[in-house]
Amino acid sequence: MIDFRGRVAIVTGAGAGLGRRHALGLAARGARVVVNDLGADSDGSGQHMGAARAVMAEIEGAGRGTAMVNSADISNADQVADMVDQTMDRWGRIDILINNAGILLDKTFAKMALEDFQKVLDVHLMGSVNCCHAVWPIMRAQKYGRIVLTSSGSGLYGNFGQANYGAAKAAMVGLMNVLHLEGVRDNIRVNTLAPTASTRMTREVLPEAALGLLRPETITPGVLYLVSEDGPSRTILSAGAGTFAQTRIYETQGHMFEGDITPEAVAAHWDKITDPAEQEELSDAFAQTRKYALRAARAKGVDLDW
Repeated sequence: MIDFRGRVAIVTGAGAGLGRRHALGLAARGARVVVNDLGADSDGSGQHMGAARAVMAEIEGAGRGTAMVNSADISNADQVADMVDQTMDRWGRIDILINNAGILLDKTFAKMALEDFQKVLDVHLMGSVNCCHAVWPIMRAQKYGRIVLTSSGSGLYGNFGQANYGAAKAAMVGLMNVLHLEGVRDNIRVNTLAPTASTRMTREVLPEAALGLLRPETITPGVLYLVSEDGPSRTILSAGAGTFAQTRIYETQGHMFEGDITPEAVAAHWDKITDPAEQEELSDAFAQTRKYALRAARAKGVDLDW
């Protein structure tokens, strides 16, 4: 039985949609939850606290947990630090961070203002960085932490008109990979969620018939597993409409050239370079470096002790 009694969780963007469901799910299993929400519209404009307060009331009114509301703008590192300080003052620890808050400013790349590109990066990427950086020393001192970053199919696979959003969401995977490696020794586990759900950010782009199937509550159980005591680390969990899948990044075995390496040679061996047979996951950047160096050393008869 996955139980969060005694745990303290921060959920960003918890006033509606997926964040709301994550906050309710954690509270239902005993967590004390910081319901963080700026109260902005899906494009980042405006600010109102009604939704976050409603989630807190829903949690406490059901007698399922304890919550507090926080309106920090996650793109502002000082406000995030203050949110973390308030949480520590009240509850003395932070065990779980779910980075969920986001905005959309969709346009084709040719028509997109760079200010809109930057704003989306500031919220999705730097917002997640700010929150992770603020809780990181606390989790290290506790020797315990569970973090979820939120990516998207737009980041993993691309989506027309979402260059800013896709770039920010792809960055979650790189951030996860490094934080996983740096957090292992302190029992900090970091995962990435890539959800597809009917929320205020997707209602205008999803078919009507799909909206009833892609309910946020079908995704939250996977998130609760990711942040549980025995959850995994360095996993990209894709989810939607009751289906969960793992997305992985593979590298082919490739082809090693001997002698002159020319563009024409690369073109001639393209099928071998891209052959998926015996493709593999690599553990870190140096695993790729070792792969290439050792392969070259064997071909040249060089004794490389690595």
